Amino acid sequence: MNQRVNPKLLLLVLFIGVFTLSFIGSDLQFAASKSLDIKDDFKVKKPSKSNKGNTVLKGNYNGIKDYIDAQYAWADGILADMSLEEKVGQLFMIATYSNRSERDYQSIKEKIKKYHLGGLIFFQGTAPVQARLTNEYQEISKIPLMIGMDAEWGLGMRLSNTTSFPKQITLGAIENNALIESMGYEIGSQLKRLGVHINFAPVADINTNPKNPVINYRSFGESQDLVADKAMAYASGLKKAGVMAVAKHFPGHGDTGTDSHVSMPVVNHSKARLSEQELVPFRKLINDSVAGIMTGHLFVPALDNTPNRAATISEKIIKGLLQEQLGFRGLTFTDALNMRGITNQFSAGGADLAAYKAGNDVLLQTANLDAAYNKILGEFRNGNLEEDDLDKRVHKILRAKYWAGLNKPPHVKVQGLMDDLNNEKSRELNELLFKNAITVLRADEDVFPFVQLDTLAIGTVAVSAPKDNEFQSQMSGFGKVVNYEMPIKPGSSKDWDYIVDQAFTYDAMVVSIHDMNSRASRNFGVSPSTIDMIRALSKKTKVVVVAFGNPYGLKLFDEFPNVICGFEDEPMAYRAVAEVLFGAGSANGHLPVTASPMAKYSFGLTSQNVGRLTEDLPGNVGMDGDKLNEIDGIVNDAISRNAFPGAQVLVARRGKVVYHKAFGTFRYGDTEKVTTNTLYDLASLTKVSATLQAVMMLNEKGLLNLNLKASDYLPELKGTNKANMLVGDILFHQAGLKSFQAFWTHTKTSGGAFKKEFYQDSQEGNLQVAEGLYVKPSIRDSVWSWLIDTDYTTRRKNSNGEYRYLYSDLGLIMMQRIVEEVAGQPMDEFLDQNLYEPLGMTHTLFNPLNRFLKSDIAPTENDQIFRKEQIWGTVHDPNAALLGGVAGHAGLFSNAWDLAKLYQMNLQNGAYGGRRYLYPETVNHFATHLSDRSHRGIGWNKPVQNLDLSSIASSASPNTYGHTGFTGTVVWVDPDRQLIFIMLANRVYPRANNHKLMDLDVRKRIHEVINEAVDNL
Repeated sequence: MNQRVNPKLLLLVLFIGVFTLSFIGSDLQFAASKSLDIKDDFKVKKPSKSNKGNTVLKGNYNGIKDYIDAQYAWADGILADMSLEEKVGQLFMIATYSNRSERDYQSIKEKIKKYHLGGLIFFQGTAPVQARLTNEYQEISKIPLMIGMDAEWGLGMRLSNTTSFPKQITLGAIENNALIESMGYEIGSQLKRLGVHINFAPVADINTNPKNPVINYRSFGESQDLVADKAMAYASGLKKAGVMAVAKHFPGHGDTGTDSHVSMPVVNHSKARLSEQELVPFRKLINDSVAGIMTGHLFVPALDNTPNRAATISEKIIKGLLQEQLGFRGLTFTDALNMRGITNQFSAGGADLAAYKAGNDVLLQTANLDAAYNKILGEFRNGNLEEDDLDKRVHKILRAKYWAGLNKPPHVKVQGLMDDLNNEKSRELNELLFKNAITVLRADEDVFPFVQLDTLAIGTVAVSAPKDNEFQSQMSGFGKVVNYEMPIKPGSSKDWDYIVDQAFTYDAMVVSIHDMNSRASRNFGVSPSTIDMIRALSKKTKVVVVAFGNPYGLKLFDEFPNVICGFEDEPMAYRAVAEVLFGAGSANGHLPVTASPMAKYSFGLTSQNVGRLTEDLPGNVGMDGDKLNEIDGIVNDAISRNAFPGAQVLVARRGKVVYHKAFGTFRYGDTEKVTTNTLYDLASLTKVSATLQAVMMLNEKGLLNLNLKASDYLPELKGTNKANMLVGDILFHQAGLKSFQAFWTHTKTSGGAFKKEFYQDSQEGNLQVAEGLYVKPSIRDSVWSWLIDTDYTTRRKNSNGEYRYLYSDLGLIMMQRIVEEVAGQPMDEFLDQNLYEPLGMTHTLFNPLNRFLKSDIAPTENDQIFRKEQIWGTVHDPNAALLGGVAGHAGLFSNAWDLAKLYQMNLQNGAYGGRRYLYPETVNHFATHLSDRSHRGIGWNKPVQNLDLSSIASSASPNTYGHTGFTGTVVWVDPDRQLIFIMLANRVYPRANNHKLMDLDVRKRIHEVINEAVDNL
């Protein structure tokens, strides 16, 4: 049934809808005056009396009306009690700092009192000092001060030890404007926490001049629509946080070649061009109710042709264009009035007076406060200026203060300030912004991402980067990479000849350019010799150029086929680029400016994500970061109780490492700290990180059948008591084998001496057992014969005559023998070739002293029974040591990051980094509980229902699988929650009888925290 709509009612609904949205969606209530029709007498146009009875709309309207009435009443009351001197003072915001002397701070206090200042703009310093000073300044001010900051990329732009977000030109490469709005909100929240009410951002200038010395990277880009959309997103975020956004520099500072801090820039464009480009962002921001607009020290003849008249002091531009034609009713701010681009034309205070006359509401950073204040005050006293006009502007300023909450006594809480300003949400967002900005400008097919890590030889050259720089460290985290450092800008070929000579040995070389600048006149900080080096390298191998700097500098690399723009020389940009190169993340950015015909606006390729493990922040994968930080306390407490001297803990979810820390030292009382690169003896994690992985690979190839007997693969078992032992039963630990047998006792006399028939003094051709102790290779056959001769366990069988579960090292020694027989090569070689090297596991190996220094490895036990020495760099397990460090049950060394790659491959059902290592059916089958005699999977340990274990959380899902190690290691993989938990420690230092790790339930408690971090969100 059709119903007719009453036109009057429709108009009323639309009116109040606009009224409501103008209030809720505007930076300031007064900034929406165009919609609300706020007149010069400060009255609000209200609906007619005939509409007041509309009960449907009454609630919304009255809420807004009450706010406006209160806002106006507060401003009216303050203004009514103000003297002329106080009103003039409200026009001024002067600069102040939080890194100066108490004498300077006292001077500011005196100026606040003497000149009745309206506000302050803070610059360099520290957040705690600024908070203290803000409280002191507010306390002495009769009318609350409006506090501003020029924080275009966050507090880090001005204050030490606070967050810096990406520059606007970096943000211009991001497709998703919601991320920029989130950044605006986060910056606004931090400003508000610090007692700041105004952010002089965003920059709404369109940078169409690559030689612009003052805007450049501060602009979102060269497109008026891109700049407008991103500026509105930024301003909207600030607005939602309760902070006023001030767009700058009206009418547009983008196409200038002069720095207005030094002299007057000239914008020689027609009115039509200005309207179609430069004014577009400001027009859209005004329609979106931006709180403030800053006028620029620019000479724009098309808008005001009075010679050298800057926009800041042009009545035609400010009153005529900005306020009347464009309808801006917010606060109009001058740019800093101490800049020579404006002060050169006036005597002291003259620029301030001219700026006021032109229509500015707030005079920012005067060059001479006393002269400016008295000059303006004098003009009112002698009748040259009307006080009614001053009242209107001051009333607008007061309404802004009400919107900012200054109708209540302002106070900044200093306690907890730095924690609040450096929060996890900021880190998460910052990383996400950089990841979305990285732009692949050009790329030859099949150059990157780097997939075949076992066959690819990759080199890197970091130009103008410090030694051990973060970018090369990030690159090395993904696989074997040879890094060449070049801390200087090369001046001639002698600086890089040696690199070019070796370039032919690499399949690809990544040349990262650091320490760039935004000055075209300085070649963007890139030396000509750097380009020569890239040319020379390109003749020998494939080269990928990564520019960590201004995108305008990309024109220098036009001749090269593989170019990535990282935008900024920052650690988060390094990580994002490394992820793109190795396929751990994809590039989705597009150039926001044109640098050359080969680097045009909007250029950008989408790169492939091949599924490698990378770092991220907990919130991005649905985890509570604050909860995860509780791990710190658990580990540090355990170290303080001598449960272990040091450890690594890693947590990953959904393919992202969200917690990765190193704790403590190598030894108690030692100064050598554990790092995330430190190698640990994995002990029994070898069973699942080495032997089991090989078994799974051979099983799915049809080479190893778990239902066959071990003697089917090892004929020497036939005719022994182990002739009928099934391979599957060995992996379930239900084959009847004993847990352990001290085979090393066969190699020593009753008096404890090493038998000469086994041991040698020389390393040559022998196996290392410990430092300076070697054994003949024939020992392997001896151990094998001793194992064959062992009796079965005396543990009772079940009613079917089958052996029950009994965890056994002997079974995994036997499995190594089977693996090597089937594979036709030593197990360590098989794993290196087929698993570790392809996965990029550069720190996982048996006998680590063959590739690493002792100082890279955590020590284990001071063995006083078998080897009679401190074990450091050789395997702790005695039987594994006797076998030369390579055994099926122990002997593998690694760190948490390397292991995470392996277990992420398992979690991803056998696929990792663009390659498949195992079929999903294989991974799932081995991790499933299939036996009625053992709680375990095939090789894997699993949770035991109704049994409280010391190494696994009670909240872990039943599908969780993993293992523990005698030295204090553990790994748990939870496919239901997509979680990986790894902890490596050396609890056996200096004695293996230290059980505090188990007594304190350290591993279990950490695992509980990890699961709670998921469940909390």
